[in-house]
Amino acid sequence: MATTTIPSALGSFAVVAGLVTLIPGLDTALVLRSALVQGRRHAFATALGITTGALIWGAAAAVGISALLTTSRDAFTAVRIAGAAYMILLGGSMLRASFKRRGENHGDDADPLPSDSVEQPTAPGPAGRPGPGSAVSCWLRGATTNLLNPKVGVFYVAMLPQFIPRHTSHLLMGVLLAGVHDVECLIWFSVLIIASGFARAWLHGGRAQRALDRITGSVLIGFGLELVLSEH
Repeated sequence: MATTTIPSALGSFAVVAGLVTLIPGLDTALVLRSALVQGRRHAFATALGITTGALIWGAAAAVGISALLTTSRDAFTAVRIAGAAYMILLGGSMLRASFKRRGENHGDDADPLPSDSVEQPTAPGPAGRPGPGSAVSCWLRGATTNLLNPKVGVFYVAMLPQFIPRHTSHLLMGVLLAGVHDVECLIWFSVLIIASGFARAWLHGGRAQRALDRITGSVLIGFGLELVLSEH
């Protein structure tokens, strides 16, 4: 039964979404990796990318587009395989890069990580496009990872209809509900990013960066393999 008023619907959904937000997962791993290896600016860019993807999923679920994930096995499988492939490739690239850096930088363990107060410049890519370490690329990585995770769509399809009052715009309520979830995610991510700033001061040199890349890469590959093996 739909909740009677918009404020009560938003409040009830905030409780459910808040509990989901606190559960560690792929999004948390990506934000922490960005915070510890690249700095706060890149971590916030990753977080904004993740919440952008969630907002799109919320709007899509509200208008019924992502309902295909629950009614069409072929549609779900297509998104699931695409998401799994992206996560495995992204995780594999992190693992490969960590071993490559180890071979190229033998004495980097004595070099401290740069502080957030002095952001390291990122070389632009071809034709002025942002390089692979730019804040824009972090935003794209967060958004793409979220959009290619069909379980996010299934969550919104399953939960949003229960919190949309009668005689209200489904699209507007979908965006509002997803916006509530985004605000909670940004608050939680901000706590993690600020806390990681203190830990980052203790992470010196390439050894810690390689370890973080390997942990995050392994998590990504694990989520990708889980998607491959999961059923509708």
